[in-house]
Amino acid sequence: MPELSVCIISKNEEENIEKCLRAITPLQSEIILTDTGSSDRTVEIAKKYTKNIFHFDWCDDFSAARNYCAARASNDWILFIDCDEYLVLADILRLNEIINEHPLEIGMVNRISPYPGDETQQSRHDFVARLYNRNLYTYKGTIQETIEPINEELVPMDYDSPKYFEIPLTFYHAGFETINNRRKKAERDLTMLQDILRTEGPSAYTYYQLGKCYVAMKDPALAAHYYYSGISLNPNPVHTYVHDMVESYGFCLLELKQYDKALSLEQYYDDFSSRADYVYLMGLIYMNNARYDEAIAQFKKAIGIKNYSIEGVNTYAPRYNIGLIYESLGKPDEAISFYKQCGSYAPAIKRIAALS
Repeated sequence: MPELSVCIISKNEEENIEKCLRAITPLQSEIILTDTGSSDRTVEIAKKYTKNIFHFDWCDDFSAARNYCAARASNDWILFIDCDEYLVLADILRLNEIINEHPLEIGMVNRISPYPGDETQQSRHDFVARLYNRNLYTYKGTIQETIEPINEELVPMDYDSPKYFEIPLTFYHAGFETINNRRKKAERDLTMLQDILRTEGPSAYTYYQLGKCYVAMKDPALAAHYYYSGISLNPNPVHTYVHDMVESYGFCLLELKQYDKALSLEQYYDDFSSRADYVYLMGLIYMNNARYDEAIAQFKKAIGIKNYSIEGVNTYAPRYNIGLIYESLGKPDEAISFYKQCGSYAPAIKRIAALS
């Protein structure tokens, strides 16, 4: 396997940096840390794990910082992680094999993030691009930066997108553990994204990121506005962010009780029905439009679909909603049967108690 360099950008991360660096020691890789002006013990702590520490004068450009950091590495294969991400699972042998199998593509790690659910703490699973050969790729974008080809003629492309492969590394993302953390990040990003929109013009990806900011700031109306603006530009569904944008738009419409409008998302069924999140969403949309047979069919289809992001959309959540439908139709025995399939899901347990 080509040697890896793990690259990290930091600023005032003394609460996270030691756990982050300790967790990646099994990789036995070079660590390059680029600090952008910490006033706490971040650099002091990092020195226990690497001598490769550099300073970068912050210029409101995340890609510039990442590319500066990658340029300091001894190896061409770069794995970027954030200070609030902790490696929790790694198959080193398989990692070696899979990089050799995909020498011209971008590697994606599995990232698990806390996700606020109704009465429960859920998790969100996303594959995010983090591993690349710096001779072929570079970071672009001042905020919500992406890995892009230096020369598209040198790498395999899927329409207008580079090709990706999944690598056997799983990280836990602690940065979103609290609503306050989510809001702070959204407020930080919002001004920069609005500046990008003014200077660079409409972009589906920028609209998507603006929508995410307003979700974090608990403003579903503005989030829906920006998601719809992005969808209206007809971005290529091969991009994974497009799936999340469409699904997030649907959940915003449900929160706003715009149930009839949400039915417009049926048009994406052929592109997205391999994702449990989308199929589950369509079940909720049909359910809220009193199209119960169609809702039950979608919920049953969602159960067991392996491709998902939000925990529960392919297990207890569709079963719980089938139970709600049967209960509303005056069929308590059928409802209890599905509630019992929800395991320890608290809302289902409450409904069983209420019906017993």
